[in-house]
Amino acid sequence: MNKTEALIMLKTKGFKHTDKREDILELFEDKDGYLSAKEIQTALKDAYPGLSFDTIYRNLSLFKELMILEETELDGEKVFQFHCTEHHHHHLICLRCGKTKTIEVCPMQDLSRLDPEFKVTGHKFEVYGYCKKCQKEMEKTDKLAESDLVNSR
Repeated sequence: MNKTEALIMLKTKGFKHTDKREDILELFEDKDGYLSAKEIQTALKDAYPGLSFDTIYRNLSLFKELMILEETELDGEKVFQFHCTEHHHHHLICLRCGKTKTIEVCPMQDLSRLDPEFKVTGHKFEVYGYCKKCQKEMEKTDKLAESDLVNSR
């Protein structure tokens, strides 16, 4: 999914085209990972000074309902990214920057053997951790903090 496809879908389903919706979708197109409502509000505060969380959440809920966006939870906060319609897959998700990497394998084939009589109607599989860039930045931060601690003694 991308911004153009999302705007066409909104129009096809009878929803108005608004600059706010287009700008929200553009943020997702520019981001390689998940975005929170707070990040959206911060990014759009200059263009829309009165933009409320209610407006953002209403649009995010609409986009999720239309399968334009997919949702997950990081640190107790709902975050969103464009829904992938190309093929079934899962994600590695960086807890620091929110970037995602596609996992092409699905563990459901193995899990279905646990109870072959159980009918699965949907599932979500996500792996959380830290991308290489964030690991390096965190190591630098840890070393600086360690150095400050030693110097303060």
